[in-house]
Amino acid sequence: MKQKATAFASIILVLVFTASSMAADSVKLPNPQTDGGKPLMQALKERASSRTFSDQKLPAQTLSNLLWAAFGMNRPDGRRTAPSAKNWQEIDIYVAAPDGLFLWDAKENALKPVQSKDLRELAGTQPYVRDAAINLIYVADFAKVNGGGTDQNTLVGADTGFISQNVYLYCASEGLATVVRASIDRDALAKELKLRPEQKIILAQSVGFAKK
Repeated sequence: MKQKATAFASIILVLVFTASSMAADSVKLPNPQTDGGKPLMQALKERASSRTFSDQKLPAQTLSNLLWAAFGMNRPDGRRTAPSAKNWQEIDIYVAAPDGLFLWDAKENALKPVQSKDLRELAGTQPYVRDAAINLIYVADFAKVNGGGTDQNTLVGADTGFISQNVYLYCASEGLATVVRASIDRDALAKELKLRPEQKIILAQSVGFAKK
């Protein structure tokens, strides 16, 4: 399995999943590159929302870097690149791509197949979502939310916002287009994601190359 995943990442280098990889337990992504990129102040200056996307695929390395920037593990104790209230780490990131829907495993830096269908258009109500290379879907697992009282929803929303801003800054640094939104058919998408009752879709975010 590891040999197949490594060959996939090094030879194809694009987000295309074959029938054999879909049948596997997971697809290992390349190790994230944590150096390089634009200076923080420049990335902040260039941060913007874009709603036009080309049909160009994301390279596997870019996807790995993107997901690590979003909510990857950056310390030996398993803490992450985005703040998490009480260290709940309750936000899961699903990736809707042309060839399927995947759950990102941050610890293994791997994509776990959920569906083999192209479900990008369910990640938002606007026409552009089906054009983006990927749509990230942020799902809160309230089974992990212990304490917080009446502020639970506020804290979960804040945690999701931190992650989406990390994605914005990575995209600004790498010249990618992105936009986050709350306009989602949550019932239809939750069914396809096979969510449990305690899992709730919070936001979705399109990422891809800008249409020229």
